[in-house]
This record gives sequence, structure tokens and C-alpha cells, in this order.
Amino acid sequence: MKKIVLVILTLTLATSCVTKKVYTELEDKYNKLRDNNADLFGENQDLLDKKKALEESSKTLQQAVAKLESDRTKLNEEVDRLDAKKSKLEQEYNELSQMSASQLSEKEKLNRELLLQLQEKESQLAKESGRLEKLQGDLDARSKRVDELEGLIAAKEAKMLRLKDAVSAALRGFEGKGLTVERKNGKVYVSMENKLLFGSGSWAVGAQGRSAVVNLAGVLKQNTDIDVLIEGHTDDVPYGGKGAITDNWDLSTKRATAIVRILTNNNVSPKQITAAGRSKFLPVASNVSVSGKAKNRRIEIILAPNLDAINALLNE
Repeated sequence: MKKIVLVILTLTLATSCVTKKVYTELEDKYNKLRDNNADLFGENQDLLDKKKALEESSKTLQQAVAKLESDRTKLNEEVDRLDAKKSKLEQEYNELSQMSASQLSEKEKLNRELLLQLQEKESQLAKESGRLEKLQGDLDARSKRVDELEGLIAAKEAKMLRLKDAVSAALRGFEGKGLTVERKNGKVYVSMENKLLFGSGSWAVGAQGRSAVVNLAGVLKQNTDIDVLIEGHTDDVPYGGKGAITDNWDLSTKRATAIVRILTNNNVSPKQITAAGRSKFLPVASNVSVSGKAKNRRIEIILAPNLDAINALLNE
């Protein structure tokens, strides 16, 4: 990917003598692609670690099963040995008919002891066989859970990729106007700067911003199993207006709920939406510059898959 971006940059510079601003924008896009790739790698590594842990657990169960099978084989051999000894004793018992009563009694006592030993070994063998069957069942269930977990994770990953593509297509006309769409940490992030949505100190959504949110609603109402978090953010300039709003906390929350109303009015289920005001405390740029402040004044719409099925499987 880096080579492709460098080639594009080189060709663009060689053919059209682009400005520094265009070069910077291309470099920013490259950095975002690189960061997104790192996030995907990290997410994939987490999933591999979980899979490895389950595989190690399965390996432990397999070793336990192998040991029980070995123990069962030894018990079977012991039972065979005792059976042979029992047969020999029975033969000797028949020969004792000519022996004295005391000798016969001693032989009978020994025979009863051996019979008790045989019964005890057979009981142990039955118990070990039951344990072996239970461990084999646990091993099969664990293997099935690994397969189910891999399937669920792959399905969620594919769904979020399709969702990101659908959102990007719906909002393509607004990109470059203070709107970006990116995927990281298994979620889709739609960021809208205030210049696209609100006037200074206002929480009323303008016509262009409303159009973008309505387009997004068209995608979300088709994905009712996606959790939607609306976050309002401000710069560090204290709110100077009057009325019901007292500070940047109130303002950021008001702006978040304004977006929520547009979504719900366009048939997005309220059950899948959460609104939050983050005030000035999660900036994405320095508040020293005008451009940095503009980037910090934004709405973040975070789309996340519903992980109930995966969590239920992991907690079993």
C-alpha cells in the first residue's frame, strides 16, 4: 500500500505540480490507511490469541483423554490378570476336596479376598470409563465452540466491512466537506465537523448536514443489529451563549441529541442509539490553531456490531 501511495504521489507531482496542501492531504490519507491497517492487525492478533487459548485448552483435554485411555488399558490388563488368577484358584479349590478343613478354609478366604479385589478393580474401571466419556464430550463441545466463535467473528467482520462500504457510498457526496468515514477497532467511525452541521454556538442542524444524516439513516435502518453511539465534541473555548445551555457539556450533548432526532425521525430504531456529550475532553487536534479547533468541533457517529452472541459463547 505504501509503494502504491508513493507512486501516485510521484506521478501527481510530476504531471500536475500539485500544491503543498494537496500533497499534505494525500500524505494524511496514507497515514490513515497505515493506522487502519495497524488497527486491523491488532484486532486480528486479539482474535488469534483467543483462538490459541481455546486450542491450548483443547490440547489439555486431549492429553487428559489419552491418560485416561492408558489407565483404562492398564485396568483391563489387571482385570485379565485377576481373572486368570481366579481361574487358577478355582482349579486349586476343586483340588482341595481332599485337603483338611483348615487348609480348605484358608484357600476359601484367599479366594474371597481376590474376588473382592477383582470387583473393586472392575468398579474403578467403570468409573474411569465414565470420566473418559465425559472428557471426550467436553473436548467435542470445546472444539465446536471454537468453530462457532470463528464463524461468528468472521461474520461480524464481514458485516462491518459491508457496512463501512455502504456508509461511504451513502455519504460520498459529503467527503471533503468536513466528513470522514473510517473503520478501526472493528467499528465504523463517521466524523462530521461542525462546519457541515451547526452554526457557531448552535445545535440546530443546517440543510447540508441534515441531508448527510438522512443519507446515513437510510443505511442504519437496514442494519437493526448495529449499535449506534452519537458523540458530541467541542473545542476548548467556553460556551458564551445564554438560555438553557450553560457550558460545553450541555452544548455537546444538545448537538448529539439533535443528530439522534434526525435519525429516529427517519426510521432508525431508538433502541439501537445512544447519545453522549464529551465536551472538550477528547480532542483530535491541538486547540492552539484555528484549524485544530475546527477539527475538534465535531459529531462522532460510532457504529459497532452487537456482540451478544459472541459474549454468550465465551461465557459458556
